[in-house]
Amino acid sequence: MADRRAARAADRTEAIMRATLDLARETGYAKLSIEAVAARAGVGKHTVYRRWSSRGLLFLDAVLSLNEQGLGYRDTGDIAADLREQMVRAVTLLGRPPWGPLFQALVGEAQHDPEVAAALNQRFVEPQTADTVARLDAAKDRGQLAPDFDAHLAMEILSGPLYYRLLVTQQPLTDAYIDRLLDALFAGMTPRPS
Repeated sequence: MADRRAARAADRTEAIMRATLDLARETGYAKLSIEAVAARAGVGKHTVYRRWSSRGLLFLDAVLSLNEQGLGYRDTGDIAADLREQMVRAVTLLGRPPWGPLFQALVGEAQHDPEVAAALNQRFVEPQTADTVARLDAAKDRGQLAPDFDAHLAMEILSGPLYYRLLVTQQPLTDAYIDRLLDALFAGMTPRPS
């Protein structure tokens, strides 16, 4: 009995998140409402509110549920190649539908809703930052980067231009742009001969 109840609850949760994504794609996040989501999912709006306290937190969960491919790093021993591979995967995810436009709307909501901003930071930004810093620190430990190399600053230098293009200028995020970005970054990060 408890297993059946848990399965029904999981099915409802999935239906609500699917309805949220479908409606956000169709009408845009600005027109998304809990009432419309509930109607599309075939549940009462109280069922939605029991799971999520706001439209923004519901949207956050729905969007993050799409990130099935993950953005972790391989460690091939070549820091530039590993960063490039991860950045290409991130750009592919963020730069194309369905994730790209939904993620842009989510970041927009985070500017107005501190709960959404904190949850986005905790569940998406911080894990990506930690993975990048760990990969850069491993390269520094191997002597591939300067001993005084600042991995946290490098993460900001690498991610800033991508978010700038994605959210501000909406210029294309291409493999060639990633190559230019990495070339510029590594010009200042590699160990200098003594």
